[in-house]
Amino acid sequence: MRALPVGERALLIEVSSGEEAQALHAELLRRRADGSFSVAEIVPAARTVLLDGVDDPARLAARLASWDIPALPTRAERAIEIPVRYDGPDLADVAALWGVPEQDVPEIHAAAEFRVAFCGFAPGFSYLTGLPSGYDVPRRATPRTTVPAGSVALAGPYTGVYPRSSPGGWQLIGTTDAVLWDHARVPAALLAPGTRVRFVPTRHS
Repeated sequence: MRALPVGERALLIEVSSGEEAQALHAELLRRRADGSFSVAEIVPAARTVLLDGVDDPARLAARLASWDIPALPTRAERAIEIPVRYDGPDLADVAALWGVPEQDVPEIHAAAEFRVAFCGFAPGFSYLTGLPSGYDVPRRATPRTTVPAGSVALAGPYTGVYPRSSPGGWQLIGTTDAVLWDHARVPAALLAPGTRVRFVPTRHS
């Protein structure tokens, strides 16, 4: 773990893996909730956690070095279920990368239980981990100029759902009608870091 100052009131904590970042994020949330330390924002990313609004960054960095960060806890709440039509245009390409028949891709994907590692790229977009090792896929060599809202996609070790139409280079394997971002909803984002997620296959409409 390495703590880097960011301005006068923030720290960027670097760790060696996504799993460590998720575990650190969970522990930071727990300690803030019980009053162990005060910080305005805790923002996880792939292998970092940003702490913003820190009164004494140097002192907190020293404290963090002594913390024993437990493994990511098993969450008791039910997973959010996202219905998916596995009708994406890149199903055949993903099947070839995985070395399986095309009809096996939905089964493999839906069998996994995912967890939101971090959010970014666009409001409501979450990076989900959970596919077994060996199922990473590269981004497309040529990104699409437009990816439809609700597209379920893969890139590297992550699964994501496009909350709105935008350019993108991820491999598209399905479509959902779930609303990932809604200004009228509290909270507006359907998924937050740490949330458990399952994708549920549905028939094509």
